[in-house]
Amino acid sequence: MLPRPNPREIDRRNRLAMSAVPLPSQDPSARTANFDEVYLQLDENSARVEARRCIQCPDAVCTKACPLHNDIPLALWQLEHGHVNDAAKIFHATSTMPEVCGRVCPQTVLCEGVCVLHKKKKPPVAIGRLEAFVADHHQRHRPPATDCEPPTGHRAAVVGAGPAGLTVAELLAEKGHSVTVYDAWPSAGGIMRYGIPKFKMSHAICDDITTHLRKLGVEFVFNTSIGRDLTIQELFEVGHGAIFLGVGAGRAMELQVPGGDLHGVHSATPFLVRANVDPDKRPPSLKDPPEVGERVAVIGGGDTAMDALRTAVRLGANEAMCVYRRTEAEMPGNEKDRALAKEEGVQFQWLTQPVEFLGDDRGHVVAMRCIEMELGEPDESGRRRPIPIDASEFTTPVDNVISALGYGADPLIAERTPGLETDRQGLITADPPTGATSMEGVFAGGDDVLGPKLVVTALAQARIAAEAMHQQLMQA
Repeated sequence: MLPRPNPREIDRRNRLAMSAVPLPSQDPSARTANFDEVYLQLDENSARVEARRCIQCPDAVCTKACPLHNDIPLALWQLEHGHVNDAAKIFHATSTMPEVCGRVCPQTVLCEGVCVLHKKKKPPVAIGRLEAFVADHHQRHRPPATDCEPPTGHRAAVVGAGPAGLTVAELLAEKGHSVTVYDAWPSAGGIMRYGIPKFKMSHAICDDITTHLRKLGVEFVFNTSIGRDLTIQELFEVGHGAIFLGVGAGRAMELQVPGGDLHGVHSATPFLVRANVDPDKRPPSLKDPPEVGERVAVIGGGDTAMDALRTAVRLGANEAMCVYRRTEAEMPGNEKDRALAKEEGVQFQWLTQPVEFLGDDRGHVVAMRCIEMELGEPDESGRRRPIPIDASEFTTPVDNVISALGYGADPLIAERTPGLETDRQGLITADPPTGATSMEGVFAGGDDVLGPKLVVTALAQARIAAEAMHQQLMQA
């Protein structure tokens, strides 16, 4: 591994003059006919050239903007000199899932968003794609053996096989603890499999992560809901000395519109699972393929809405429309995904809110009555409040409606676990420096603590909780 470069030896003028390397991707007309990843693999030479655009600024603002504080300049320095696996090891030093973060993180508002090349009116270094490249290269060349510390004799339970839970499982297993992961879904991955479409991230990555964890000795118990099938107390009773709750925030916000119970009106998660997840990894209730007609309307403006719209296009919808009650400036989703959706033919109906869904004599939705909106003063979210415009109602035909209004906490575990404190939103209360909850031996992190956030923020919290759990187990 090369040492960190001397800043005085970096020819920044030459690096600033370099053009950004075009990122290979499927053509929009081709990618809408498949569910393969939109972005294609960089070749090593292109990756090294793009990495050389990093000017190795001493402040490393990209590292500070990353919730995991990945040492991005040092990783890119290794990459530009051809030390690809060393670059991957630097990302792995602070991240359990660089192959995931490189694909799904909103780099435009994190590391790439603060890249100093912006000040020179240059495209930022493609940090996300380079992170994914080195992680994929490392995966292909990773030796089969895995190094763990000697067994400690201690056991830990992880509830939730999403990004946070799998991170805790990996870190504790490496410390020599016996780890069992419980999840309500039929397979591991959490939101990475049952929320993120394949065209953003191949689900084979979830399989690779699971295989790696099994090699570390991690055991998995699927189709088991903690709170319904087992309780936290029962997990302690079978010998687990510490428990991590990483169940996410998967309860969909309901669409409170008359006609929302018509056939053809769907919630986003079941729709995405049916369309993107292999049949053998779906629960029995979601085995049937999704329903998609000629005209699909998706209500909402976040990442899930874009995922649903782009999925509908791939399933054959001739018209996929995003219906959003504010303007594009207020949309909360990743702007890269929005740009890709536009390339794929998705239409946007701004300042519009549905007020009723209309059905035919079979009880199937056929139209949507909407009202136009205007923006008033900012509300509690900091965005301007949408206000209905009098006498502006109109009706548009639809064959399917998908609700993607956001997610909240599932209250099941808290309701079945006396002594587990939650806030008014139902999110688990956890101590930021440790992830410890109000219950002795129970820790939490990720979306069930923060609310719907990012994979990278879940990983950051999981690393903190894993260390605190290790310390507690070793003191037992």
